[in-house]
Amino acid sequence: MTGPAIEAIGVARTYAMDGVSVTALRGVTLTIGHGEHVAIVGPSGSGKSTLMHLLGGLDQPSEGALRIGGRDVAGLTAAEMAHLRNATIGFVFQAFHLLARTSALDNVALPLVYRGLGARERRAKAAAMLAKVGLGHRMDHKPNQMSGGEQQRVAIARALVTEPAVLLADEPTGNLDSATGAAVLELLERLNLDDGVAVVLVTHDREVAARARRQITMRDGVVVSDSAAPKAARPDDPPVSRAAGDPPPAPDRGIPHQRTSGPGEHPGDDGGEAGR
Repeated sequence: MTGPAIEAIGVARTYAMDGVSVTALRGVTLTIGHGEHVAIVGPSGSGKSTLMHLLGGLDQPSEGALRIGGRDVAGLTAAEMAHLRNATIGFVFQAFHLLARTSALDNVALPLVYRGLGARERRAKAAAMLAKVGLGHRMDHKPNQMSGGEQQRVAIARALVTEPAVLLADEPTGNLDSATGAAVLELLERLNLDDGVAVVLVTHDREVAARARRQITMRDGVVVSDSAAPKAARPDDPPVSRAAGDPPPAPDRGIPHQRTSGPGEHPGDDGGEAGR
């Protein structure tokens, strides 16, 4: 795979609320590489869920450029955008969003309908994915017959059955107790390491974020720190010398970016919707 999975360049998002413009994102630039494990963290109203919706193609930026799977989303029709999401992105949400009267097997198979796969192939792929997340014995159960942790595993299987490059998870442990939440995070980590799918977690929980290999912190609609960002050189820094063949020095893990001020909030910031 060449190029980043997702690339945002100077993206901003402004909403019109009762005749007033409210800016949720202010010139965010970041890249999500294939196979990364990233946590986007920040308080309610920081813009993290708005950013997730943009990265997943659920919304488009008011300014800036956004590329998903190497494609610029600007100018894509709704049908083209839906196809790009189905081919590239998997989503997991705090509230599971499973069809209540439908079995786990058919919930997981649903995204494959939009691929045009036949019923037998859809069900075979869904069964294999449920087995992968440890629910091979629960395929015929409906959501109300399953625990919260099992429902979230069904949601994860549904997100992964299309073999996406990126899994976006918005507060995936928010409705779970601590032990069940830890098990779900371990599952995501295993899928990231074993299958190479990039996992991007959106959370307000610093302990959850600390499990990721990269942490991005947001506040007031901007990125205030990114553990993948290299430290900027200062004029008084001594020159760095190393022997030929030595690896370059590791990037600094906590230098914040300069940020702008502003409220960065809009309705929907709470409860896992756009704007968090």
